[in-house]
Amino acid sequence: MSNKNLFFALILSSVLGGLVAIGGYTAFVKPETLIIQQTAGENPVNFTNYVFDSTDFVVPEGLNFVYAAKSATPAVVHIRTKYERAGGSNYHNPMEDFFKDYFGDQYDRQRRSPGMGAGSGVIVSEDGYIATNNHVVEDADEIEVLLNDNRTYNAKVIGTDPDTDLALIKIDEENLPFVNFGDSENIQIGEWVLAIGNPFEFRSTVTAGIVSAKARNINILARSGSATRIEAFIQTDAAVNPGNSGGALVNLKGELVGINTAIASPTGAFAGYSFAVPATLVKKVIWDLKDFGAVQRPLLGIQIRDVSAELAEEEGLNVLKGVYVEKVNMGTAAAEAGLERQDVIIAIDGKKVSNVAQLQEQVALNRPGDEIEVTFIRDGKTKTVNAILKNQFMTTEVVKADNTFKFEGATLEPVSDEIKSELEIENGVQVKGLNKGKWKEAGIEEGFVITKIDKQPIRDTKDLTAALNRARGEGILIEGLYPNGEKAYYGIGW
Repeated sequence: MSNKNLFFALILSSVLGGLVAIGGYTAFVKPETLIIQQTAGENPVNFTNYVFDSTDFVVPEGLNFVYAAKSATPAVVHIRTKYERAGGSNYHNPMEDFFKDYFGDQYDRQRRSPGMGAGSGVIVSEDGYIATNNHVVEDADEIEVLLNDNRTYNAKVIGTDPDTDLALIKIDEENLPFVNFGDSENIQIGEWVLAIGNPFEFRSTVTAGIVSAKARNINILARSGSATRIEAFIQTDAAVNPGNSGGALVNLKGELVGINTAIASPTGAFAGYSFAVPATLVKKVIWDLKDFGAVQRPLLGIQIRDVSAELAEEEGLNVLKGVYVEKVNMGTAAAEAGLERQDVIIAIDGKKVSNVAQLQEQVALNRPGDEIEVTFIRDGKTKTVNAILKNQFMTTEVVKADNTFKFEGATLEPVSDEIKSELEIENGVQVKGLNKGKWKEAGIEEGFVITKIDKQPIRDTKDLTAALNRARGEGILIEGLYPNGEKAYYGIGW
């Protein structure tokens, strides 16, 4: 055979060998295929699907989200709010600034420009009570609730609590699906949870994550200026976005363990951390709103801070975790129980408290008149006392929804919208009646509107009572106006 013929024979045999190899592989092995498709244009949403050659896979026991999603999703609603004019009321709520920072321009556009807003809510009883965030429904002129089965209802506000950013609304319907409350106190860091809500108008969206921290204080309510705000959030990495506010955080049993409230984000969209009000606090607050129209908030009457290594060294403490008592206000539950400055509180009712958020949460689960057990360290020794909690007015009576109260011979209530408009002020507390007592002795007359105490703004009766309780045993300077516009200043020894 010539060299030329030999060369062509070798090439032919190589081609035939390759074809045989490919045919054999195709006949006996089915390859896996990864398909990624992208829609045309600028849309950043991609299709990503993986084609398996087998359906034989096993979900680890306890990691199946299907049951929780099926049981809880029907009870999570879409809330749409309308405002008569952009921005709602004339009063500028400091929380507006916070939610704009956290949720970006999306919140500002929804809340103000179009006079509309959107969020989520959780049905907590079969007769139509729905828990949500205060910032979802605040100042709304109309509230529409869209159920998971597409039924729509108009809702009314039963009560709101800016100090926890919670609200209770109601629709007129019976036999509704609802979510059972779970035990958020015993939820564990690392435990799986689902966030259910309506982000970006995508209805009934379910996302999963784990509990990444508990009793987290992120100072989002500090802008409201309230001295009785409570932050003890459950932190998760479940994706939460604008529209999720007021939605459910549930465990794998489908039980409510939190109300999704905020995200930490530099862009306004989810960036890895979301925060929910724990269900034990939600349950207490919304049933107070239902039963009394106002939250029955218990107070120990102390000024506190977290224990740190620096504080422990400075004050000579032999403990690195707990809640340091900076001041005990006179006439309060803490004072009557015998707590003192420099005590370090380490437990409430036998439950460990390592920081201010945990203490606030444990105390807030009670009502004025309830007795709690306070465990603390003083001079290196652990002690326990019982304290009977009081309300912001230093009594154990039920607080009415209108926040009118009597204090040291004066009857006080929030200033009316009419007077606010006439005096061109945003807030204040008005003296509506006077009997013998410190107020009358100081020269204050009926009708006087208190706007500041010791240079600090007084927005409502909660601010007033907090300022007065802090100042017990000291003198205070009261500033304000009379309905005729006359300014006045009074000094009172408290």
